[in-house]
Amino acid sequence: MSSSLTPGTAARAHRALDTLHSLTYFVPEADEEYVALGLRPGRMHYFASRSAAMGRVGAGVVTATFHNFHPGLVARFVPAIWEVAAPADVLAARLRVADRALRRLLGADVVTGPEVAEAAELARTATQALSSPGRPLYAAHAELPWPAEPHLVLWHAITLLREHRGDGHVAVLVGAGLSGLEALVTHTATGRGFSEQAARATRGWSEPEWSDAVAGLRERGLLDADGLTPDGVALRERLEAATDALAADPWLALGPEGTDRLTELGRGFSRRAVAAGAYPPGLLAARR
Repeated sequence: MSSSLTPGTAARAHRALDTLHSLTYFVPEADEEYVALGLRPGRMHYFASRSAAMGRVGAGVVTATFHNFHPGLVARFVPAIWEVAAPADVLAARLRVADRALRRLLGADVVTGPEVAEAAELARTATQALSSPGRPLYAAHAELPWPAEPHLVLWHAITLLREHRGDGHVAVLVGAGLSGLEALVTHTATGRGFSEQAARATRGWSEPEWSDAVAGLRERGLLDADGLTPDGVALRERLEAATDALAADPWLALGPEGTDRLTELGRGFSRRAVAAGAYPPGLLAARR
């Protein structure tokens, strides 16, 4: 990572902001908007809403870009989702979800207040440093028009930053020789992600498939009976550092003061949203 960016800066900014994007997959407004299009709640509208920017793509594209979902799970919904709802309609519904949810969770006074406007300007400035090569999910979202209202500008900017970072993370995982399942197993073994049960349930992996991946990682010296080995810990640290390095450009462009301010604002908005019930209690309990 560049010496002009303090280690951990990119990860802290991501954690502070990402809640404001990812909550749109879980709020009741999502079920209401997508059900109105004919999509069932849960995974069907998740796959539709997150991949819609790429158009009528098939299961292979979604599996590749999302990386850690079981291909069979993806194929249950994609491309059938496009026979139910056109991508453009899904994208319009997603923006309505973001609008309604943020207004409810943050409150009208915050959504229309100066801090959201400030955060939107900072986040949009950060996105100007993003580039598309090797970033398919980001590139698809970058071609979407910018919303007009500040809280939606902020949400769209966070989405661009999130998918850009995610594309870089997938590249790092592939470079390290980790399949999507192996990446998921090592992530849960850090104790900072999903529990194994939650990871398998949400990503569609069976217990035997998970066990086979664990066995393979043990053969590589990355796992043992106690969890990650020293080599496994070192690998995860390298993965996170490389992901941060590939995600550094927007924060370098924004500068330390701007990055710190956006992180502070994002953390405050995220805490407010979570306190207002942005996520189902069961989902939060599934995370360590």
